[in-house]
Amino acid sequence: MLPKILFTTVMDGLDRHAAEMAPEGFELVIAPQFTPAYTAALPEAEYLVGNVHGMDDGFYRTASRLKLVQLLSAGYDHVDLEAARRAAVPVCNNGGANSRAVAEHTILLILAVYRRLILQHDLTSKGLWLGNKPMPTFHEMHGRTLGIIGLGTIGKRVARIAGRGFDMKVQYNDLVRLGEDEEDSRNVRYRLLPELLATSDIVSCHVPLTSLTRNMINARTLAQMQPHAILINCGRGPVVDLAALHEALTTGRIAGAGLDVFPQEPPPADEPVLSLDNVVLSPHLAGASRETRIRQTRNGFDNVLRVARGERPLWLLPELRDMVA
Repeated sequence: MLPKILFTTVMDGLDRHAAEMAPEGFELVIAPQFTPAYTAALPEAEYLVGNVHGMDDGFYRTASRLKLVQLLSAGYDHVDLEAARRAAVPVCNNGGANSRAVAEHTILLILAVYRRLILQHDLTSKGLWLGNKPMPTFHEMHGRTLGIIGLGTIGKRVARIAGRGFDMKVQYNDLVRLGEDEEDSRNVRYRLLPELLATSDIVSCHVPLTSLTRNMINARTLAQMQPHAILINCGRGPVVDLAALHEALTTGRIAGAGLDVFPQEPPPADEPVLSLDNVVLSPHLAGASRETRIRQTRNGFDNVLRVARGERPLWLLPELRDMVA
């Protein structure tokens, strides 16, 4: 009997990519969670590729043959790390497969806020041609200071695009500090968080959701930003306290924001931030490109092959790296 790969995510053509890219010598079952096919395949699956919820002790008892859980996402705040440890099943995220798309989307949101793109679209589509009439204040990115919170794979790409493409000054804050030589090669500089907030024209969040980062952008930290500064969040929704952000945006504490993620998704229709004209919103789709989906699938099957060969998988979750020699 061939070893079984259970592929659980079918949105955005991922199921088609999986069928096209599946490695030889394995049985591939494509079945979303909670379907009869998923329930039937789980006890025999040796590799699970995709995003599922409820991976608690009971899940691992049912999936007793699992050798790898391979997420298709970068975020893993939904993963029960201790249950995975008790089951001795390594869990991996997806190696920055979406980093280019998220980095580009970050730049998109910065430009959309700086150039008041939504306002321009709305006025033009309604026949209100500004022409030479008084216009809102627009800004350029050139020469501005970008502060990146979380210089991981995505943060590094944002820094590269901003520095090389827009001649921006880039500074960062991260638990892992780069060496001086790497800072020089990337043209970035480390700053303590209060320094970064106080001196950045744009603050962009790219941290995972942990106990340290939940609500790290709050009334206190927003008060440290400059009044002309803007906030971008393409990381995890709960990193930003939306109530505090709403107050900062409506009182002039900061000038604007671009948000792709929210503490509750989808956000409630009456969420006050949604109605502000100095905010640009997108529905947690920063990483959703065709190219991302192909890379996610390729990376997932690559890790399956590595584990099948007895090798250490790539992109193990940091909290579980000591589980695998």
